[in-house]
Amino acid sequence: MKYTAPQTDMRFVLFDVFEATALYAALPGGEQHGRELIEAILEEGAKFCEQVLAPTNAIGDSEGCHYDQASQSVTTPKAFREAYDRFVEGGWTGLCGDPAYGGQGMPESVGYVFKEMIESANVAWGTYPLLSAGAVDALTHHGEQWQREVFIPRILSGDWTGTMCLTEPHCGSDLGLLRTRAEPTADGSYRISGTKIFITAGDHDLSKNIVHLVLARLPDAPAGTRGISMFIVPKYQVARDGSVGERNPVAAGSIEHKMGLKGSATCVMNFDGAEGFMIGQPNRGLAAMFTMMNTARLGVGVQGLGLIEVSHQNALAYAKDRLQMRSLSGPKRPDKPADPIIVHPDVRRMLMTQKACAEAGRALCIYSALQVDLVSRHPDASVRQRADELLSFLTPISKAMLTELAIECTSHGVQILGGHGYIHEWGLEQFLRDARITSIYEGTTQIQALDLLGRKIMGQQAVGLRHFLGEIGSFCTAQAANAVIAPWVTSVARHAQDWEVLTREIGTRAAQNAEEIGAAAVDYLFYSGYVSFAYLLAREAEAVTRASYTGTAEFRDAKLATVGFYFDRLLPRTLTHAAGVRAGAASLTTAVEAALV
Repeated sequence: MKYTAPQTDMRFVLFDVFEATALYAALPGGEQHGRELIEAILEEGAKFCEQVLAPTNAIGDSEGCHYDQASQSVTTPKAFREAYDRFVEGGWTGLCGDPAYGGQGMPESVGYVFKEMIESANVAWGTYPLLSAGAVDALTHHGEQWQREVFIPRILSGDWTGTMCLTEPHCGSDLGLLRTRAEPTADGSYRISGTKIFITAGDHDLSKNIVHLVLARLPDAPAGTRGISMFIVPKYQVARDGSVGERNPVAAGSIEHKMGLKGSATCVMNFDGAEGFMIGQPNRGLAAMFTMMNTARLGVGVQGLGLIEVSHQNALAYAKDRLQMRSLSGPKRPDKPADPIIVHPDVRRMLMTQKACAEAGRALCIYSALQVDLVSRHPDASVRQRADELLSFLTPISKAMLTELAIECTSHGVQILGGHGYIHEWGLEQFLRDARITSIYEGTTQIQALDLLGRKIMGQQAVGLRHFLGEIGSFCTAQAANAVIAPWVTSVARHAQDWEVLTREIGTRAAQNAEEIGAAAVDYLFYSGYVSFAYLLAREAEAVTRASYTGTAEFRDAKLATVGFYFDRLLPRTLTHAAGVRAGAASLTTAVEAALV
């Protein structure tokens, strides 16, 4: 497996398409975040991912994690521990953290670019810092001051890591059914008892302590999701003054034997009266959980992006080298016994699908991350609110689209390599196995679709969509006279109008039959995703046609070719998804009851 960070495209999207330095300048302290500094950080991040992290990917997959029954502890691949130590030594754990707690205060959008590099280099290893970031966000927004002062600096330093402990054996995503108990004590702490499953990084040997954020019920809690509270439960007990005590009665009961992500420890965690502290208010744990979950969902979208990119790089290298058959229009390499397979149209279709999805996905991830910067740092409350509404709308699209496309694109990678793609030594099959979980954990694609259509569109009167459509309309109006990209701008404008119409149609039908939401949701999400990609790629095309463009002609031509492929070959998928939405609920409800017996 080889990986080279696509720094040219990353810089282009961040600085040329979205003009991030101007956005940073509007944020407190943002004048320090100039392009030269950010590029230097990303160059060093690329070196770490290419030279230190990427070589551990296949090793971690082969070696996996190991569980010791006697000590109830988990060991990670040796190479993972060495890479984590280098990660901490380089200061990467606190890159975007609050300086008040020892972080470096870089914009989240810079952190997301670095995260993409990590996920391409070794997505299994990347799960450990991903969960720590979610814990920091939950503590920042919902923790008491002493909790922030005690836990956040140690997580940002890399000495401690974090987890989310939500799911239980009898309930998956329906958290209203959870049974883990929290008994109050006289000293203000709680005793947490219960079992959690599928806990990523639940136990490992990378850090000195593990901070579990656990959902549990108080003795008098109401039933359902209204009775959930959140608690900090560290592996080693931590006092309010920050001193570390004895081992808490929380331990891994086993680890899962998985299809992929074998270097990521997925644990069954048993809590047996473990000491914990409440985060936030009693029975308000879902608010804290969603803060953490939304961070994780955006991060999983970046996992999908990283896998698309690395699969494309390796498939492209193979396609240029592998000789098989001749081009239909005549030999392209007459000096060789056959042509390289990259000359064949269907191989190009798969490679270009990967490339277009990576470039559109990168734009979506960076655009979303810039909204995070505005939400967390902009001094104007109205700007923060708009960015938060836009980010809330885009989060399920980003998570679901990029993970589903990661499955498709890593499958293309296997297909391009043919028999070599199916065997372990070439590495492509690992990308596909690793990708498969991404559309499941942190909320399945179906859950993301229901969140988008049920909560963000119907429940919130489509406020985020209205912001996004307004932005698309302004762009299309401004670029109407741009002859180079005019066909694409016209297409984006038409699809945006159809998006609005489709949304109203669903709302009308749902008023008569609530099942219409569930029946339409996944198709609606994909329709939304493909139109979002089209808008963002049109912005990229506009950026390379500006008079002020300073990049190379080769990069410009490649970008325009990729955008053209997307509009010709991938955007028409919206026709199928729109037809699925308009088919209504009957064929998924009463009409099929006899078939599902």
